[in-house]
Amino acid sequence: MQLQHHPYSSLPSLPSRTVSLFLYISCLMAAIAQIDSRPKLTSVKALAERPGLSSIPSLYTFPRHPNEEVFSDTKESIPILDFSLLTSTDPHERSKAIQELAKACQDWGFFMVTNHGVPESMMKGITAACREFFELTEEEKAEFEGKHVLDPIRYGTSVNASIDKVLCWRDYLKVFQHPEFHSPNKPPSFREISLEYGKRVRKVARDILRGISESLGLEENYIEKALNLENGFQLLTANLYPPCPQPELAMGFLAHSDHGLLTLLIENEIRGLQVHHNGKWVNIDPIPNSFLANIGDHVEILSNGKYQSVLHRAVVNTRDVRISIAMQHAPAWDAVVSPASKLVGDEGNLPAFRAMEYKEYLELNQSSVLDRKSCLERVRNRVI
Repeated sequence: MQLQHHPYSSLPSLPSRTVSLFLYISCLMAAIAQIDSRPKLTSVKALAERPGLSSIPSLYTFPRHPNEEVFSDTKESIPILDFSLLTSTDPHERSKAIQELAKACQDWGFFMVTNHGVPESMMKGITAACREFFELTEEEKAEFEGKHVLDPIRYGTSVNASIDKVLCWRDYLKVFQHPEFHSPNKPPSFREISLEYGKRVRKVARDILRGISESLGLEENYIEKALNLENGFQLLTANLYPPCPQPELAMGFLAHSDHGLLTLLIENEIRGLQVHHNGKWVNIDPIPNSFLANIGDHVEILSNGKYQSVLHRAVVNTRDVRISIAMQHAPAWDAVVSPASKLVGDEGNLPAFRAMEYKEYLELNQSSVLDRKSCLERVRNRVI
């Protein structure tokens, strides 16, 4: 074989297979070098604080689709659940609250929770502690960078920066709270407040899930027992959305539904969350000292589609730092989630989803590019 026109023509004549292998290795090494030469991703906070930043890098620019920009400041109010009535010892009050919960789950998939008993001082305390974390130096926060969805403490940017084609204007901290409690060691205030806050919020979530179970015509403790909520997974996700010089081009968080059963969210009174309702994006205004609750993919699976997880997203602004803290409550990792047997059976009501272990679903969700409800669609049974 002649190598007269090849840059390696000075090499002695080699068998064709050897040359092909040599060229393959050379190209592979060049590709690796090119990957290694890419700049390391910085946090959005560090990027936003660069002096004189007037435009965002192209890596943060999302293509706009007309149907994605249809939004509404509807006068229709998001449902409000009075938690004190849901947990009332008065059967009439509790029954009425469960009916309202059922309607909220069917009509919106989102609802505000008031009179929940978690002290306002505790809600402000966890918000302050999360903000303190994001105020740490880049080097300090880098100590908590995680690579896998099952890392108990994981700091990062965007959604899944290793596979995201366009990056979200968002930094995050994710911390496992239950069944094993974890906490970053910085800032010092984080451990104590997150431990107590997690316990109080978990109790609220368990009571709401009992109400959801009853509203589906199941036993009050059906979800609790079937999915082993005593060892259920609880995840704290703190989100930081810094001011953005071109908010019309960026996105804080792409449209998605939540995995798990129930998310309870608080925020620092800065508007930014939008919920997809009746074909339009609706701006949700935070109510002080309340939780914004939404049902997750695994309630949709368990209810066989009667209740559906709902798309939501976060937008950004030019002036204010928005912080949100979501507490997700999910089945135990080894719990197998499938439609409740009482909700399926006849020909017109076949199982809409296949059974899957929750941990497997979580890993499936992590390995995919965030695309609305794409993960849930992968476990949906198809009619042939």
